[in-house]
Amino acid sequence: MKKKLMAMAILGVLASSVQAQSVQDLQQALAQAQKAAADAQKAAQQAQDALAQIQQATVAAKEAAEVSKKSATVSQPAGEGLVYKSGGDTVRLYGLIDLSLSNKSNADKAGNSQKDMSVAWFSGNRWGIEGEHALKDTGGLKAIFKLESEYELPTGSMDTPGVLFNRDAWLGVQSDSLGKLTFGRQNTLAREFSKIYGDPYGTAAVTLDEGGYSNNNDFKQLIFYSGSATGTRYDKGIVWKKEFGNIVAGVGYQVGGIPGDTTTGTTKSLGLAYNGGDVNVSGFYNSANVNGYTHSSYSIGGNYQFGMMRLNAGYISYKADQPLAIGNRSDKAYTLSAKFTPAGNFDYELGWQTMNAENAAVNGSGYVLNAYANTGNATKTATGKRKTWYGSAFYHFDKRTELYFALDRLNTDGTYLASQANGFNSQNEYAVGMRFKF
Repeated sequence: MKKKLMAMAILGVLASSVQAQSVQDLQQALAQAQKAAADAQKAAQQAQDALAQIQQATVAAKEAAEVSKKSATVSQPAGEGLVYKSGGDTVRLYGLIDLSLSNKSNADKAGNSQKDMSVAWFSGNRWGIEGEHALKDTGGLKAIFKLESEYELPTGSMDTPGVLFNRDAWLGVQSDSLGKLTFGRQNTLAREFSKIYGDPYGTAAVTLDEGGYSNNNDFKQLIFYSGSATGTRYDKGIVWKKEFGNIVAGVGYQVGGIPGDTTTGTTKSLGLAYNGGDVNVSGFYNSANVNGYTHSSYSIGGNYQFGMMRLNAGYISYKADQPLAIGNRSDKAYTLSAKFTPAGNFDYELGWQTMNAENAAVNGSGYVLNAYANTGNATKTATGKRKTWYGSAFYHFDKRTELYFALDRLNTDGTYLASQANGFNSQNEYAVGMRFKF
């Protein structure tokens, strides 16, 4: 009996101990649960705050996108290239592809004819980038630039080997009050002011934009009379042009850059034009020092629009110093052309030019040197006329794509020999082609 009572006492003590331990465990578990609930509530609040921030960021991003959409645009107007605009910045990527399939007579010294995929008939194949950036607090002044490269479509070669931007590489500034001031490689000023009558393919009015006529093929050689010490483009050129209502004035200067010599390699030009709408008149005076010899030219011309017809006419006088042993050169040149643009997709062009050279230096093959070419090594001269007739017809699918047929005939007389005719006094050319602008 005594043993039973002792066992029951021991069991009671153990039960009390177990009960106390259980209550303590429960109390600890409850405290942990309360803490976990508090932590969960805090985490939920943090998550809610983060979600609110994300929503605010999303709204802000959407608003920024709307603002950006309104201030920045990328477009591609027909024939105007790919244009990007953002605020005061504009950048344009553009180009022209001219494919020509041609045939010409007297293509070599044996008098053979040549059928070929030739260098572009009308326009040098090109691509370029140009742009502007508005300068704050300057009264409308903007920084401008242009980089333009020419290539040959038949082979993909550079037009000028080793020179990427052989057509244009310049930087400048422009505003309504200042005009346009540019520095670097660019068209000569004389070329820009004679483009409205040099041939019928350019603009009728002189503008601040570049776009002078080219020297492709037999009928486009007048351009050399508007040259410089480095051809029909300035290297290291400085050009200013400004519009005064209907009047456009311009000044051009080419830096020679020779140590100790401020004259050799320089070119100085003045241009003046009147844009009257149906009647436009322009002229220039140009002088260059080519390897120590002075070359100069002046010209006047213009065009008249009546109905569907535009008539162009111009006169050029050119003089060149040459070695004393052969005497100096004097040229008179004339051009007359017309462009007919009836309703529909076709337009037609017809032109004539004559380059009358007196005592012009020739190269080692006996061919008359172009105007503004280096005459320092010449030992012989030639006198005669170079006359060219030309015509064309264009079919325009739209502003960017067109087909053409073109032809010209070159004749020389006296002792004048043109390098294009390979020693013969005549040459006939014709071509069919396609041009695409982007």
